[in-house]
Amino acid sequence: MSAPSQIVFNDGAGYERSMGVWSRLAGEVFLDWLRPPPGQRWIDVGCGNGAFTELLMQHCAPAEAIGIDPSEGQLAFARTRPGANGATFLEGDAMALPFEQDRFDAATMALVIFFVPDPAKGVAEMARVVRPGGTAAAYVWDFENGGFPYEPVQAQFRAIGATPPLPPRLETARQDVLAALWHDAGFTDVETRRITVERSFPDFEAFWESITSSPSLRALVESVSPAQRETVLARLREVLPTDATGAIRYAAHANAVRGRLPG
Repeated sequence: MSAPSQIVFNDGAGYERSMGVWSRLAGEVFLDWLRPPPGQRWIDVGCGNGAFTELLMQHCAPAEAIGIDPSEGQLAFARTRPGANGATFLEGDAMALPFEQDRFDAATMALVIFFVPDPAKGVAEMARVVRPGGTAAAYVWDFENGGFPYEPVQAQFRAIGATPPLPPRLETARQDVLAALWHDAGFTDVETRRITVERSFPDFEAFWESITSSPSLRALVESVSPAQRETVLARLREVLPTDATGAIRYAAHANAVRGRLPG
C-alpha cells in the first residue's frame, strides 16, 4: 500500500491551519537564539505562507524583509498577513535568488532546506546575497528522529502499511549535515542546536482538523480504506497524551544552524 509521497505546498490557508502554530513556536525560539539587532535587511528564502516572515516583522524591526517562494498560492496568503505588513513577497527560486551580491544583512531558511533540490546551492545563494559580516541561518524539522510535529500520525499510517509523504532530502536536517553545508558555503562561527516546542489542542477533533487541513496529510488519510482510517483514529486516541479534560499536548523538535560570512 502506498500514498502520494510528495509533500505539496499550494494552499497557504491549509498550511496555516495545519502547521502555522508549530511554525511560529519554533520560529520564536529560533529568533531568540539568533538575537538579531534591529534595522537589518532580511531575506526569508522559502517563505511559504509567510509565517516566519511575519515573526521577523513583529520581533526584529527590520529595515527590509523580503520573502521568496516558488508557490504563488502560498505567497498570496502571505500577503494577507496583517502582522507582515511592510514585508515584500516575491516568487522565486532558492537556488537562483533574484538579487545582487551583498544585498542583505541576514538570510534565513525556515523549515525548508530539505525541500531545496540542491541544498548546497541554496546555501551558497544565501552566502552570495549576504554582505560580508552578515549572517545566514536555518531550522528544519528533524524527521529522522521523530521531530516532525505530525510524526504520531505518520507512525500510525506506517503501521497499517501506508507511506506518508516525506521531504525528499531528510538527511539535510541532521545537525552535522547542516554544519557542513554552512562551512562549505564559506560561513564561519557556525553553530547548531536543537529546538523543542510543545503545542496544545483542546480535544482530539481539533487535532484531527489540523491534520486534514494539510493537502498532503489529507491525501494520506484519503488513500486508505474507511476501516483502516478508523484503525488509525482509534490508535491515535490511545497513544496521544491526553489530560482529564480531553486536551492533547505533545512536543516536536527541529535542528537549527547559524553562521557568519567573513568580512
